[in-house]
Amino acid sequence: MAHPVQETRSRVGLHVNGRRYELDVDHRVTLLDLLREHLGLTGAKKGCDHGQCGACTVLVGGRRANSCLLLAVAHDGTRVTTVEGLSGDTPGGLHPLQEAFMERDAFQCGYCTPGQLCSAAGLLAEAAADPAAADLSRSGIAEAMSGNLCRCGAYPRIVDAVRDVAAVSQAAATSSQAPGDGRVVA
Repeated sequence: MAHPVQETRSRVGLHVNGRRYELDVDHRVTLLDLLREHLGLTGAKKGCDHGQCGACTVLVGGRRANSCLLLAVAHDGTRVTTVEGLSGDTPGGLHPLQEAFMERDAFQCGYCTPGQLCSAAGLLAEAAADPAAADLSRSGIAEAMSGNLCRCGAYPRIVDAVRDVAAVSQAAATSSQAPGDGRVVA
């Protein structure tokens, strides 16, 4: 009895850093390997390859994710943002977190920095979506960023950089509210 031939490759469409890609990939390819090896986006790092260090953190559908644990074929149609895409359409511009990391010297060897930046961007987006549940204190940020390891021990400066950007974001949100009605003015 002949066994049916199983397909081992699939066509996957992803929106990465605002650009659409159509790729034919092996079912075993992780999102991290697709980004690095197929698209040449090497910002996300391969650290432990087991989802324990956070070096591969990217934003998937706006949420923080360890790309080494995600199969690319399972994310057809998904929007992915890597560290290369954090600044958006600003050519040569930096995301406020990237600027804050530089100002606070929140990196040493830099290996974990792309994952730290993406995780921090996800954390701030989560806080903006649900300000009542957000804990942007030093300990709250440290806890929320605990999935991203830094071998150099730059944690205090990483937390300071995230707090700096969070404070600016909160001030901007507060100042954009119309007096008296609590609504945000667009």
